[in-house]
Amino acid sequence: MTAGPSTRIIKAGSEAVAEAARCLAAGGLAAFPTETVYGLGADAQDGIAVARLYAAKGRPAFNPLIAHVPDLAGARRLAQFDPVAERLAAAFWPGPLTLVLPKAESCAVADLATAGLDSIAVRVPDHPVARDILTAFGRPVVAPSANRSGHVSPTTAQHVLADLRGRIDLIVDGGATLVGVESTIIACLGEPALLRPGGVPRAAIERVLGFALGEAPLQGGTDEGEAPLAPGQLASHYAPRCPMRLDATSVAPGEALLAFGPQAPAGPEPARMLNLSARGDLIEAAANLFSHLRALDAAGATGIAVMPVPHEGLGEAINDRLSRAAAPRP
Repeated sequence: MTAGPSTRIIKAGSEAVAEAARCLAAGGLAAFPTETVYGLGADAQDGIAVARLYAAKGRPAFNPLIAHVPDLAGARRLAQFDPVAERLAAAFWPGPLTLVLPKAESCAVADLATAGLDSIAVRVPDHPVARDILTAFGRPVVAPSANRSGHVSPTTAQHVLADLRGRIDLIVDGGATLVGVESTIIACLGEPALLRPGGVPRAAIERVLGFALGEAPLQGGTDEGEAPLAPGQLASHYAPRCPMRLDATSVAPGEALLAFGPQAPAGPEPARMLNLSARGDLIEAAANLFSHLRALDAAGATGIAVMPVPHEGLGEAINDRLSRAAAPRP
């Protein structure tokens, strides 16, 4: 049945699972229940779909998203598991535990979904509808809570509809969720550390580990705009090694150029040029942001000149990330 100008809501079942998989494969946004809260799903390997998800939620900055997979085998294709991570996965998956791990070489998740970091947050949800959708789709799905950024997390399909009507393609109605709070997030990037409390209590995790969890140190500041290692925890974000010059209207000798729009600025030929979006599309620009920064950083240029990007829509988040990447570092 139709729930809004472009948002459909379907009762959970085999038809809804198949429709959600088709929606995700087409680059659409599909909300579905997990055991914690309703998640807003997008193909984790499709940067454009991930950018659409950020736009729908109105997220103020490009923070990492959790990649959801149906089983441990799927998680191993995305991330490197050390013995501690293996124990936690064996004890709590499927379930409301997210592990932040080093990316595997085979990880095909879009750079935008990981905020350009070399780590990835992964989870195997314990909800039959979510797992059926993930299995039918066959690729990892990023699925932050299905609400506008800063709003209360949704535990029913009607909560999702109230927040995101007309902004997403599909809602699979699987009834009320059981846990009602987001997943616990543990970083396994050295000594295991708690990044966010959630559906699995700290005490239960520490019983499995046999020792106390550390608290993850903040890296790179404590203001809320910093990109975290995972949702709910602040940490350093990806930034190029070479200096960046924002709102550039010309190119200096030896500089690489991060362009936006059809017109190139004046000046000598750049050491290398990549365009976030030649047609001036902010969703395309968001999808290309981190991969283009990495490529230009590797070009051997003296610096990166960045053309102006509009501030409306996703442009606000793009400019936020660019300004942080260009900020002086100790």
